[in-house]
Amino acid sequence: MQNHFELFQLPQQFSLNKANLDAAFREIQTRVHPDKFVQASAPEKRVAMQWSTRANEAYQILKKPLQRATYLCELQGVDLLAESNTSMPVAFLMQQIEWREAFDDARSAHDSAGMLALEEELRAALKTQMATVADLLDAKDFSSAAQQIRACMFLEKFMADIAALDE
Repeated sequence: MQNHFELFQLPQQFSLNKANLDAAFREIQTRVHPDKFVQASAPEKRVAMQWSTRANEAYQILKKPLQRATYLCELQGVDLLAESNTSMPVAFLMQQIEWREAFDDARSAHDSAGMLALEEELRAALKTQMATVADLLDAKDFSSAAQQIRACMFLEKFMADIAALDE
């Protein structure tokens, strides 16, 4: 079975041309979209639906950098163990504590400027972290990339927590 990169005829690497991904996705969808099979037999409709679903899933994974990074590790047999492996470098753990304290302080003081500043700091940290992930994946160091991806997952979740507070 083809992997997601092969499905879209793209190189199996982290750096991805989004326009090429979008074009490949649209090209597949024009061929297999279920609407094109309204008059087809039940088995043909089922196959079209399976291909359309597979293309949608692959597209969703490849278009999001963190999911694409995770997928590249999985293709190399490196399981992130995101649920069970929470070990991180001490410096990152200390930074997490500082961010949590800043979050708690801003929340309890209803300090929206402080919350925005924290959000910007997290966004910058995520950008830096993703650059590290990209470098490690390009260097084919998938096990080191996995640890960095887990750090990115923490940052994304933390930013989602802040966004949920806004709602």
